[in-house]
Amino acid sequence: MDFDFTDDQESLRDAVRRWVDKGFSFERRHALAKAGGATRAVYGELAELGLAGLAVPEAHGGMGFGPVEAMVVCEELGRGLVNAPYVHGALVAPALLAAAPAELQAAWLPKVADASALVVLAAQEAGARYRLDRVSTQAHASGDGWTLTGAKGVVPAGDEADAYVVPARWSGTPDDAAGIGLFLVERQAAGVTVRGYPTQDGARAAELSLAGAQAALISRDGLPVLEHAVDVGIAGVCAEAVGLMDRLTAMTVDYLNTRKQFGVALSSFQALRHRIADVKMQLELARSMSYFASLKLGEPAAARRRALAQAKYQINQSARFVGQQCVQLHGGIGVTDEYAGSHYFKRLTMIELQFGDSMHQLGEVSARMQDTAGVFA
Repeated sequence: MDFDFTDDQESLRDAVRRWVDKGFSFERRHALAKAGGATRAVYGELAELGLAGLAVPEAHGGMGFGPVEAMVVCEELGRGLVNAPYVHGALVAPALLAAAPAELQAAWLPKVADASALVVLAAQEAGARYRLDRVSTQAHASGDGWTLTGAKGVVPAGDEADAYVVPARWSGTPDDAAGIGLFLVERQAAGVTVRGYPTQDGARAAELSLAGAQAALISRDGLPVLEHAVDVGIAGVCAEAVGLMDRLTAMTVDYLNTRKQFGVALSSFQALRHRIADVKMQLELARSMSYFASLKLGEPAAARRRALAQAKYQINQSARFVGQQCVQLHGGIGVTDEYAGSHYFKRLTMIELQFGDSMHQLGEVSARMQDTAGVFA
């Protein structure tokens, strides 16, 4: 299999990297985080590069690119520690809206493509523990439309979004796989209450309360669409994590080469060289699993879901190891708020919790194993 990137993909990588180097310094990122984490302006700058429409079909004003191009962009945004809801607004939202009726797509996808509207997924509920099929929010038919009642938590950039894609149950009990629909709810709709707050990585999230909120139906059979969109999100944050780990490792190597103890550089100590070698091994393992995740997005649902759970589990493990080791190799400066390394570590920690933590993904992998697990064929 050819793992070389095409000329167009390399050009896309260079364009994103140039923007990061020129327009998004750590000082800017730190200032945004200290001011509360609002990132809509940064997202607008990414839209000027055409990146908001990366996954939107050309018929709706987007670029119509695929998973590999998305991986390239997310990796570069991670390397630059860019504070913007890119995965949620530019990758997950188009995957969800792709299942909507034609008129709803025509109304919203062009806005997603030019970033005049930020649409995010509001899926998590109290007690669900990342399970997509555990939905308590209720949907009721109301005339020609629908109304939703329930609550969603930790909605990414929820107080900056213009609309939400909300899974809600139109039939069945909270644990039924059937009866889950997807609905589009505008933030300004009556019955919508949003409470925003900053997150530990300098971004923002929100709690969403729905009390008879008006909604437009995207799909009555919403679970398969939701699972695919979440897998798209997993692939995106996996690539972002690789970029974060790559840059954090490079920063740590530079630090070991310049910081001196007992009159010699720290990199001259064999024990520390062994530790950075272990870090690089975990980085390359994470990179290969990120590639694996993106390439598996086109597979049938069963194979795709298992592959993305495997990838996310490994990324979580690598991110924790690389983050912890790099902080320790820096010493005290590695945890100071003024040093970029601590912010890379915090973002890696937040990524571990997005779209399913390690225990959840390990359970997903286990549940999807064949009886023999390939050992006793």
